[in-house]
Amino acid sequence: MKLGLGLYRHMLNDDYYAFAVQSGCTHVIAHLVDYFKQGAANPAHNQPTGGKDTPWGVAGDPRHLWTAAELTALRRQIEAAGLKLEAIENLDPAYWYDILLDGPRRAEQMRNVQAILRAMGEAGIPILGYNFSIAGVCGRVSGPFARGGAESVGMDGEVDTPIPNGVVWNMVYDPDAPVGTLASITHDELWRRLERFLEEALPVAEKAGVRLAAHPDDPPTPTMRRQPRLVYQQAMYQRLIDISPSPSNQFEFCLGTLAEMTEGDLYQTVDRYSAQRRLAYVHFRNVSGKAPHYHETFIDDGEVDMLRILYLLHKNDFDGVVIPDHAPQMNCSAPWHAGMAHTLGFLRAGLDAVERGFVPAELPRQP
Repeated sequence: MKLGLGLYRHMLNDDYYAFAVQSGCTHVIAHLVDYFKQGAANPAHNQPTGGKDTPWGVAGDPRHLWTAAELTALRRQIEAAGLKLEAIENLDPAYWYDILLDGPRRAEQMRNVQAILRAMGEAGIPILGYNFSIAGVCGRVSGPFARGGAESVGMDGEVDTPIPNGVVWNMVYDPDAPVGTLASITHDELWRRLERFLEEALPVAEKAGVRLAAHPDDPPTPTMRRQPRLVYQQAMYQRLIDISPSPSNQFEFCLGTLAEMTEGDLYQTVDRYSAQRRLAYVHFRNVSGKAPHYHETFIDDGEVDMLRILYLLHKNDFDGVVIPDHAPQMNCSAPWHAGMAHTLGFLRAGLDAVERGFVPAELPRQP
């Protein structure tokens, strides 16, 4: 396994690359979407949170797709710092909102996604993480929820306010949209849209040498803002895999989101899908509680035994990247850096332990 760090768009610079290297990282997961653009409720010093029903910010320019030249330049910049660019995480809603909404520009936007997959292949970037969701990551609150009063995020109940027109994936893609709200759809309809997306995207991804990595719904509730969710229980990942046996059909495996789900055994789920070689990369985040009532914790202070997770991944020869998803903010002049350094130190030590033969006490040792 390889230790990486996820960096938001404004963090893709030499200072953050140096921090990653100094923390023991070898890989980067890059976010090219600017989640914080014009987001009054979404301070850029922390993970994107927004308000319970307030969008993160404004989506990008639909006329400017990420090009092979732009992606190659980013890869070379990261490599010059002594790191490897493993994945791009998330598509800009401006590029594919009508794929999610099944709107009139769907065909054009599928060509957008296919062009990005080809550009990634040309640039030598092997993974595109995505989250097929209408509501996106929303409904969360911030507060002193972690150990010692450290600022963290969580959820304190369901959020049922409808989504305004011009908003999808918790970002504004059309500031001039007419007044009104999105009509609710069924779970089966959302699955139909995902299946159609994968049918058209996976052949291009395979040819480009790129894997599509699906993130589970975060927060994992059956509906969010009156829209259905896809993978809100651990077993639902199987339905996504059953859509296509393509080796490019994989998971962006988020342990925090999976732990927030109300059904399933997380350790069995990790064992199952890592043995199937379905994990593109893994988000490490610990939590306390279940959706819709949970808090994010420090990595060593939640309900998930993270060393046991690392053991299972190692046992099944997972050789991908593990990264902190996000971390509580620590009380100092650099809250994000301190929280990440704590998490990365834990993961670096855990990786070293399993590579040296660590076995959790509750599991039998192999002869």
